[in-house]
Amino acid sequence: MTVTPESVGMCSQRLARLDRFLSQRYIDSGRLPCAQLAVMRDGHLVHQSVLGKASIEGDIPMAEDTLVRIYSMTKPLTSVAFMMLVEQGLVALDDPVHRFIDSWRDLGVYVGGVHGAFQTRRTDSPMRMIDLLRHTSGLTYGFQMRTNVDAGYRAAGIEGAEHAQGLDGLVEALGRLPLEFSPGTAWNYSVSTDVLGYLVGRISGMPFEDFLRTRIIEPLGMVDTGFHLPPEKVHRLAQCYMSAPDDRLVPAPSRDYRVAPVGPSGGGGLVSSAADYLRFCEAMRLGGALGEVRLLSPKTVALMRMNHLPGGRDLSDLSVSMFSESIYQGVGFGLGFAMTTDVARTQLTGSTGEFWWGGAASTAFWIDPVEDISVVFLTQYMPSNRYPIRRELRTLVNAAVLESKA
Repeated sequence: MTVTPESVGMCSQRLARLDRFLSQRYIDSGRLPCAQLAVMRDGHLVHQSVLGKASIEGDIPMAEDTLVRIYSMTKPLTSVAFMMLVEQGLVALDDPVHRFIDSWRDLGVYVGGVHGAFQTRRTDSPMRMIDLLRHTSGLTYGFQMRTNVDAGYRAAGIEGAEHAQGLDGLVEALGRLPLEFSPGTAWNYSVSTDVLGYLVGRISGMPFEDFLRTRIIEPLGMVDTGFHLPPEKVHRLAQCYMSAPDDRLVPAPSRDYRVAPVGPSGGGGLVSSAADYLRFCEAMRLGGALGEVRLLSPKTVALMRMNHLPGGRDLSDLSVSMFSESIYQGVGFGLGFAMTTDVARTQLTGSTGEFWWGGAASTAFWIDPVEDISVVFLTQYMPSNRYPIRRELRTLVNAAVLESKA
């Protein structure tokens, strides 16, 4: 039987609005170089948009198999890898991080000073594994440009998407810097997931990149996902762009993905495709398994999708930084991604328990387990906070739902 959008409770005419919207608002206007949107319901692909240029200079059109930098959409895969170790009993969510990183036993919280002369105090409680998963660790990102601690990260050469000194070097460098706050008391987007990548390697006894490849990427059939590209795939990688002062799209800085990174970033290092990432989304929508491949038990995935922010609060209450990968009102944070706690407060159509995240090049995914919908949006434009496209796409996709399961 042929599956149509209507056969799974969606409207083909309303889904067709997505192409017109993306073309008129973003591609034809020159705001974005390319766009690929894939919408699945009940495990069936009901809509796909493939628009614009993978390379403006080379006049190469975006294609279904174009590869992109997914940046922080790497984080959910790393979080799943860590939870696989939790399921094996090798580590627990409430374990102190210093159980595996002894040099972090006496980490201090920033009080004053600048890099090289920081003043600190003891933490109120130790950093725990759950703090890394939900970004309440007290770590930060140097590129946030907010605080003296951020500046310390930049001075120490701690980057957001690769680690030239390897993961051991990253952890050693972080151990010499103060935390922004005592773990568990606030939310701040950070290199926490990169530390999780290090811990996956340390706890499993297998290099992090090998664990991700052999335990998640290859079993799920994500044939185009990795931390670097083999020579035969390099031509499929889209160019990443940013806006010049005159609003022309110009190439954005990017690492060389032909070369395997010394310190693969669990927080932002992967390249992937829409088809590949949809396979990961579907595995999560279906409770941790896709076909015969099971990553996690349904109970573990259910735990990951719950709001783990202290006191059941949302990001608007706890966040000390604003980050475009998420809205903040009515949104909590699970074990690796944001999730909706109050649909009305988000001022978006959606479902309680919907979970999602995005990447620095304006990519995004969301999974609605109530409506059995998985969506992946890919483009290559930085910064990700320039346009409200993620909110707009959420509205347009949900407007195409004819038969709600809520």
